[in-house]
Amino acid sequence: MQTLELIKEGTRVSVWLNRPQVRNAFNEILISELTDTFAQLSDDPSVRVIVLSGRGTTFCAGADLQWMQKMAGYSYEENYADALKLASLLRTVYECKKPVLARVHGPCFAGGMGLIAACDIVFASTEAEFCLSEVKLGLIPATISPYVIKAMGEQAARRYFLTAERFTAAQAHHIGLIHLLCESTTLDDSINSMVKTLQENAPSALHLGKQLIRDVSGQLVNDSLLKETAKRIATVRASPEAKEGIQSFLEKRKPAWSLNEPQESK
Repeated sequence: MQTLELIKEGTRVSVWLNRPQVRNAFNEILISELTDTFAQLSDDPSVRVIVLSGRGTTFCAGADLQWMQKMAGYSYEENYADALKLASLLRTVYECKKPVLARVHGPCFAGGMGLIAACDIVFASTEAEFCLSEVKLGLIPATISPYVIKAMGEQAARRYFLTAERFTAAQAHHIGLIHLLCESTTLDDSINSMVKTLQENAPSALHLGKQLIRDVSGQLVNDSLLKETAKRIATVRASPEAKEGIQSFLEKRKPAWSLNEPQESK
């Protein structure tokens, strides 16, 4: 791959944005490779957790300037098709069947904020900073907006979408954009601890739990929702994974999925 580096350690896969010379900025190749990678990892039964990180000093600076120059000459139809590719990437990350952790160690701007907002759990070092810079360029954060607004809330979005001001990791944590704020020296230890926690949980239940959040969030609590959630738990209770989980609890042993696994890198 031209723009990514993948490291597999047991059931964990680290996906590194690997364009440090341009601060891991998006271009059409990075978008395509990320989309394909997350689609493949989502369906890979040997993968349990994905960690998304950036090489160099920046997590992601948004769009590549050369790519933006090229887009400026596109027709409406070409711009629409191009924007759909980024939208497809974000949806692929958001709907990934595996838990996706984001590791933000430096600046995370524009499209980079959309990328982390599509992840499940976001870690950031205290040195990280954030910015929705689009309006400074006469643009709007359209394709990333569904995920960023979900993550930071409408009130915070009203401010940061319109001001394009930079804000700190502490502010990002306060508004809910990031889940865990860490010193740079403890960032990786905190992520490793979370990976181990997730690896102890049932793989299919993690996937179905993610799907449940997407489907239930924002819904009215009515008879239809009650029936749907009851249907889902009834289906899961009859699954081999749930039977193993309950049996292992009664027998006071670890379930099969949490047994020690051989660690290998490739």
